[in-house]
Amino acid sequence: MFKQTIAALLFAATIPAFAATAFKAEVSGSGQPVILIPGLASSGEVWKETAAHLCGPRQCHVLTLAGFAGQPALQEGELIAAAEQQLADYITANRLDKPVVIGHSMGGFLALKLASDHPDKVGRLVIVDALPALGATAAPNATPEQLQAMAVRMRDGMAQQDAASYAAAQQRAVAGMVTSPAHAERISDWGKASDRATVTNAMYSVMATDMRGDIARIKAPTLVLGTWVAFKAFAPKEAIEATYRMQYAKLPGARIELADTARHFMMYDEPDWMYARIDQFLK
Repeated sequence: MFKQTIAALLFAATIPAFAATAFKAEVSGSGQPVILIPGLASSGEVWKETAAHLCGPRQCHVLTLAGFAGQPALQEGELIAAAEQQLADYITANRLDKPVVIGHSMGGFLALKLASDHPDKVGRLVIVDALPALGATAAPNATPEQLQAMAVRMRDGMAQQDAASYAAAQQRAVAGMVTSPAHAERISDWGKASDRATVTNAMYSVMATDMRGDIARIKAPTLVLGTWVAFKAFAPKEAIEATYRMQYAKLPGARIELADTARHFMMYDEPDWMYARIDQFLK
């Protein structure tokens, strides 16, 4: 017990204090740094099993973003922009040498922004079911102005819902994103504990932004793991895979794979498939 306590204190001493307001970080393990970013209205707990698989021989930094899953919302500023800059500062302050950055959904979008705007700070990049221009999936040739107009309509529609309608819409959305009812309930609970304005504004930022050109600045080797079965009623796997490849066309060498049965929360639906590909990529 004494040795474990000393080891814990020494480990804690290697993590300098950093006054981040855009996220909370939980750190475990030692070795190669890995940063795990959850998606919209999700807790870092979504990475619990993934961190158990990856950490130990690696040092995992599991984030929960401000305003999500019970975390205090930002008092001012836009979440994604603030989280990106503070994460870059966190990497510098903690002397994290070329960390692996893994992001899911909106967390994947944030990871892409970080790697595009701060290409020397990211060693490897794993994107789990996220696109650089989500708003352009239905309109690939949309102009920035058109994307922004669509995002404004979406944001205003979400803002005008009463509390019951908003909660019901969130629950319906989650039901299609994961197979297990228990996991769906957990994800819904995180959404209920999230700040509504933060969720709405973050979704607006994702839908209004087109990073298809920006990702050309990324230097980090990139693995993109996507899903398709939730949309099979609307398009075959080949069409969805083509969308991924078109959206990532300007990121040279990006490796893109689609899971066979997983829905959006791949870490719950097909964890072994996801782990195998991440393990191989990190070697």
